[in-house]
Amino acid sequence: MTIADFLKSPLSPATEFPDLNLTGPGRFYNRELSWLGFNWRVLEEAENLRVPLLERVRFLSISAANLDEFYTVRVAGLRELAHNGNTTPAADGLTPAEQLVLIDEDARRLMSEQQRVLGVLKSRMAETGIHVVTRDDLTEADRAHLNEAFLNQVFPVLSPLAIDPAHPFPFIANMGYCLALQLERNRDKRPLQALLPIPAQIDRFMRLPSEEGTHRLILLEDVVLLHINSLFPGYKSKDHFGFRVLRDSDLEVEEEAEDLVREFEVALKRRRRGEVVRLTVSAGAPKSLRDIVMRELHVDADEVIELEGMIGAADTKELVIDARPDLMWPVFTPRVPERVQDHDGNMFDAIKQKDMLLHHPYETFDMVVRFLNQAALDPNVVAIKQTLYRTSKNSPIVEALCEAAEEGKSVTALVELKARFDEAANIRQSRRLERSGAHVVYGFLDWKTHAKISQVVRREGDKLVTYTHWGTGNYHPITAKIYTDLSFFTCDAALGRDAAKIFNYLSGYAMPEGLENLYISPHSLKSGMIEMIDKEIAHAKAGKPAHIWIKMNSLIEPDMIDALYRASQGGVKVDCVIRGICGLRPGIKGLSENIRVKSIIGRFLEHSRIACFGNGHGLPHGKARVFISSADWMGRNLNRRIETGVEIMNATVKAQIVSQVMAANLADTAQSWVMEPSGQFMRHPVPEGEFAFNCHRFFMENPSLSGRGSAGAKDVPKLTHTNEEIPVPTSREEPQTRG
Repeated sequence: MTIADFLKSPLSPATEFPDLNLTGPGRFYNRELSWLGFNWRVLEEAENLRVPLLERVRFLSISAANLDEFYTVRVAGLRELAHNGNTTPAADGLTPAEQLVLIDEDARRLMSEQQRVLGVLKSRMAETGIHVVTRDDLTEADRAHLNEAFLNQVFPVLSPLAIDPAHPFPFIANMGYCLALQLERNRDKRPLQALLPIPAQIDRFMRLPSEEGTHRLILLEDVVLLHINSLFPGYKSKDHFGFRVLRDSDLEVEEEAEDLVREFEVALKRRRRGEVVRLTVSAGAPKSLRDIVMRELHVDADEVIELEGMIGAADTKELVIDARPDLMWPVFTPRVPERVQDHDGNMFDAIKQKDMLLHHPYETFDMVVRFLNQAALDPNVVAIKQTLYRTSKNSPIVEALCEAAEEGKSVTALVELKARFDEAANIRQSRRLERSGAHVVYGFLDWKTHAKISQVVRREGDKLVTYTHWGTGNYHPITAKIYTDLSFFTCDAALGRDAAKIFNYLSGYAMPEGLENLYISPHSLKSGMIEMIDKEIAHAKAGKPAHIWIKMNSLIEPDMIDALYRASQGGVKVDCVIRGICGLRPGIKGLSENIRVKSIIGRFLEHSRIACFGNGHGLPHGKARVFISSADWMGRNLNRRIETGVEIMNATVKAQIVSQVMAANLADTAQSWVMEPSGQFMRHPVPEGEFAFNCHRFFMENPSLSGRGSAGAKDVPKLTHTNEEIPVPTSREEPQTRG
């Protein structure tokens, strides 16, 4: 049995670290290095032979895009601290400057590995008839095709830019990719230096004519280089190199801004002109030309990464060709819950029968949209209140809220302007809501509102009934297709009162008092979770079973980690499913010998936040105390955001979370990496002949317990599924692991 099966396998022996000060900063693992470790795991999936080929390409693209965002936000922040002389150490004891050194070393290795993996994938793609060709591979017919395609599709949007005293160095936008050119005039050999920005509005790969059943593509910059004479008539190219810019994309907002929306609009413009935090250049760049680019972009040598291969590997997502579904995951259609079907699609009747928890993307997010659409059209609905953190461009949620407001219902929307990289979209949505007649509020200036709440007040007979939806993820139909999240629907009066108090707090700053089934950060969520941990310690001391299960994206808040360390030392077993960042170091003797941590990465992105406490009965158990939350255990979520933690009281919903959702995650062996005391994650192979349980496949094949029409708490399905449909190739190719 693999040790990745936390549900059945025993704890591994603890590791001794005689030189480790168990009360010093060494008890924490660095946040930034942990995030890079997560991205290494994403890249490893690009070499997982059980993953369809084009999905492996997608994992590579995600790994590259993740790294870009990491630099524009996290590295940019550390860089600013270091440049300002800030030497305040992080929880693990590393100063900003020390962290930057370690990040740079690991990120360079990661980018190099991405290029190696890309080479392997291109070879495998060629075996299946998908060819990425170079200029040297082109036939005369190819060149004739590209001449026409260039003139019609590329030439009109290119802007060749000379660099001389009359033409100052242009602004290169964040993530902008350019060719730097050293040219020579034919008639007098006069040199000319120029830039040629590659427009992001055009696909990075261009299609070439190919035989039926095959696909041939070439990089856009290769096509551009073929046509330098068209862009610079009378000149010939002597040398060139490509480069890509990443800029500081963090936002600063004046604390006393009178008009918050206008201030964010200005801040977004500042973001587009942020300082360069990384310059990636193609290998072998001519020194004189490279020096000009570095000087004009104000980049130091240690901020330049020379890359052998494709700059901007995030664009490999374009190689995931729709015409080859045989090289992608089999199509999965999310389920409509049986309970909703039993009530002819009426969400209010389904919720009134019994609390209902949906597990996205396995149950369709359309049920959340339907809940609001039905509320908008229902003449008995008098009021709707909604938080919006991240939304899609043409959000059906916003559409429903606008329709409800236009129907004369009281609609209040809390739009969070500080949702990173979605600020502009949220500003547009807020303007649209206001035009429809909705009340739009923006919450707190210095705290983000990250809670996911929808409240519908409905007149039923002579009373008002409140229906609420509590989510662990965003109201975003696009990401809901790939993020695993929980949607909890209830008409429980206590949770209805709790929701009303939270919305009053967000719109009128009225501190919520007397919350009945809810913790809220930054006021009670952290202390409430620590209190629950301490109760488990008390159960252990009393000789009762003591067990904690937690699942989230990130675990780095020092007080929460120390509370879990205390639990471990007090005899509490702690099992954690942490997808991304983990600052806790498990399995260390005297500190965390009763703690295990795993990360699951696969077809879907684990996103739900859950905390289960055995409550003197161990886990799994029907008398456990169970919470779902919008918050990871990070400083920002627990101390500087509005977040919720909802206690689940319904027996069927509780059984679904404990014995279905959490148990399957803990039992997974197919997609799990186990964290070692050093902070590194290792993927442990499943012994030959042993069934590899994949929690994603289990959820795809088994409907959520509380969404089934007649199911009860005792009807939890067994943890099994059909065999993997993707055969392991007989190729000699072996997956590589991080060195």
